[in-house]
Amino acid sequence: MASEVEKKAVFDIDSAKEVVQELRASFVAGKTKDYEWRRTQLKAMLKMMDENEPQIVAALRDDLSKPELESSIYEIAMLKNSCKLALKKMKHWMMPEKAKTSLATFPSSAEIVSEPLGVVLVISAWNYPFLLSLDPVIGAIAAGNAIVLKPSEISPATASLLAKLVANYMDSSCIKVVEGAVPETTALLEQKWDKIMYTGILFISFTIYLPSPLA
Repeated sequence: MASEVEKKAVFDIDSAKEVVQELRASFVAGKTKDYEWRRTQLKAMLKMMDENEPQIVAALRDDLSKPELESSIYEIAMLKNSCKLALKKMKHWMMPEKAKTSLATFPSSAEIVSEPLGVVLVISAWNYPFLLSLDPVIGAIAAGNAIVLKPSEISPATASLLAKLVANYMDSSCIKVVEGAVPETTALLEQKWDKIMYTGILFISFTIYLPSPLA
């Protein structure tokens, strides 16, 4: 019986396909395009952080031994600032931008209208697992997209907490978290996405040449 439950819990290509289909249906229905929906989701994210800061700090400590001050300033406070900026600027970002027309089309007028891309995948890094998971999600929400967030499996406590909090506070028909490692990420990458946002870590090595003391 237990093995059957485990099999059902496996996130495979079929599971990923179902997730994307559900999100795409919500997007096609126009749910995420609405300004009020975007505003509500960003406010829900702020509320999520305000009400769960101790749990977030504890998860970051379990994963990375981060001090409370570092977690509060460099993960939570920075994310709140991004959220507040998006709430302040979003209506302006959504406004059509007037564009010039040529004399040949006089007396026509034209404008550039920003449209959401659709269903996006966010794959985040382990070293700032809360900030680097949700900061791209803020941009995706503000732009009117449906989203799947795949947190890093190297920070499992934060990934698990993110899955729980996003499900509790945000619209699960448009925003989902998928936990897991390589098999789950592979299943997600097999799907059709309108945009993939990936945050990795770049290691750069360099050599500093100092003048010889004998020169």
